[in-house]
Amino acid sequence: MEVRIEEKDAFNIVGVTKRVPIRFEGLNAEIIELAQSITASQHDTMNCLNDLYPHQVVNASFDFDDTRFEGKGELTHMIGFITAKDNPTDELKQLHVESGTWAVFPSTGPFPQTLQDIWGMIYAEWLPESDYIVTAGPEISFTQNNNSEIKYSEIWLPVKKK
Repeated sequence: MEVRIEEKDAFNIVGVTKRVPIRFEGLNAEIIELAQSITASQHDTMNCLNDLYPHQVVNASFDFDDTRFEGKGELTHMIGFITAKDNPTDELKQLHVESGTWAVFPSTGPFPQTLQDIWGMIYAEWLPESDYIVTAGPEISFTQNNNSEIKYSEIWLPVKKK
């Protein structure tokens, strides 16, 4: 599993949010429903805010229930863009993310299986053996949207040294 540690300046994520059930395998129907609920106006506004890497839609999960690692409960999920700008509309939500250290896990493979496998390996293998712990903040992922079954993805976790 590849990982790189990066320092990132503060940024915002602007998009749509919904409280969804925690699900470790397969596609989450509630997240699909959230994506399908994005209006043309919301989509246009988010595209105008597209000024920071990865310059595409990201998924951010935060406010996890305490039963997360039992595969139970809910989390808040946001679909949006990473931006240095502020949210200009009431149609979207804004999540401010402070500057900090991030563990970035790139991967390439079939979606969603590869991305879900990497999530599992991060918590089962990498975190226990690394010099880092997860800190407060959103867990961010994105997958390049191409027409192939094999897709490039990244997972970003806010971390600090143990």
